[in-house]
Amino acid sequence: MTFQQPPPPPDQPPHAAGPFGLGAPTGPGRSPGDRRRLLKYGGVALVSLFIGVGIGTSSASTGDGRATAADTKASPLPTATATVTETAEAEPAPTVTETETVTAKPRKTEKPGPATSFPGEGEYLVGEDIAAGTYKTAGSEDSFGCYWERAENASGEFDSIIANNILNGPGRVTLNKGEYFKTNGCDEWKKTG
Repeated sequence: MTFQQPPPPPDQPPHAAGPFGLGAPTGPGRSPGDRRRLLKYGGVALVSLFIGVGIGTSSASTGDGRATAADTKASPLPTATATVTETAEAEPAPTVTETETVTAKPRKTEKPGPATSFPGEGEYLVGEDIAAGTYKTAGSEDSFGCYWERAENASGEFDSIIANNILNGPGRVTLNKGEYFKTNGCDEWKKTG
């Protein structure tokens, strides 16, 4: 023989369901109003418990963290000790009063004068770029010959030429201050006198 439980009334959840449809059975004699009252009073009791614990802990100490007189015995406060150490004055170090002043004499630097040797390519002002005098060259650097020119000015005009020549071997030229000397395709020029 099998025993079957009758179905629950329509206003109650099934016997195996809790207040939210899950959990333990509520029992045969409890109505939904009883459960609500039980939850309400249980919640109030729980909140009261938390408030009581909070009040109890706040009365044990003051707001700045010091314990109240009822909780602790008075203890002596720590004392501070200052130690003063005297130091002996050090004797001053002897000072040397003898000083010797040395004045450095500036070295005379000679302004570089006009060159006495120069490359075989270029145009030079005699007396400023190169010194006046007689110069010698070994001659031409290539088969075209060594060209030199003495001129009154740097205009490049044909009328300004004092003298010129094309050398195929060694040669000499005498240059005077204020003249312009043009050289092209020559070996180095060196002053001989």
